Amino acid sequence: MGKLENNKINKQRSLLNSAFELFTTKGVSKTSIAEISSKAGMAKGTFYLYFKDKFDIRNRLISHESSLLFSSAVAALDKELEKRSLNFTEKIIFLIDNIINALDSNQTLLNFISKNLSWGIFKEALTTNVADNDINFLDVYHQMINDDEVNLREPEIMLFLIVELISSTCYSAILYKEPADIETAKPFIYATVRNIIKEHTILE
Repeated sequence: MGKLENNKINKQRSLLNSAFELFTTKGVSKTSIAEISSKAGMAKGTFYLYFKDKFDIRNRLISHESSLLFSSAVAALDKELEKRSLNFTEKIIFLIDNIINALDSNQTLLNFISKNLSWGIFKEALTTNVADNDINFLDVYHQMINDDEVNLREPEIMLFLIVELISSTCYSAILYKEPADIETAKPFIYATVRNIIKEHTILE
């Protein structure tokens, strides 16, 4: 990679880091592009070389941070599969547990993602790589379905329901311990996930 390309990557990363810090302390609505650029040590015009507007950088941040969560969870799953075999449902539960634990230990990230998340943004986050090491989680998800030869009715709707469940319950249970703390809620969350998968599984 050349010096020019490295410089572009560093500038983009600096803008992303500055935006994340401002968004998580001031909120998206109260943060201006001028503030993001200034914090990154750049002119406001430089911002527009990398992002269309404030909401573009917000969405790309969600995409990148979500990808890091998924990448870490998938790597942990791969290590676990070296020790024992898991069926499709157990793999999904393992991934969810890993992600919940990560969000529990980084509540700033949980707050940012949950406040700004919609299915449209999340779907883009599942499929859009912001950095070279980002993963396309939908590809991983469909590969898991194929590897386990699971026949699912509307797999994208199933994933949507699971994402909505995890997002809302994590937000309330982790940040506010309502209706219970996350460790108390986990068995109920996982039982519901198992039922969602069961309802979408076509038995031959």
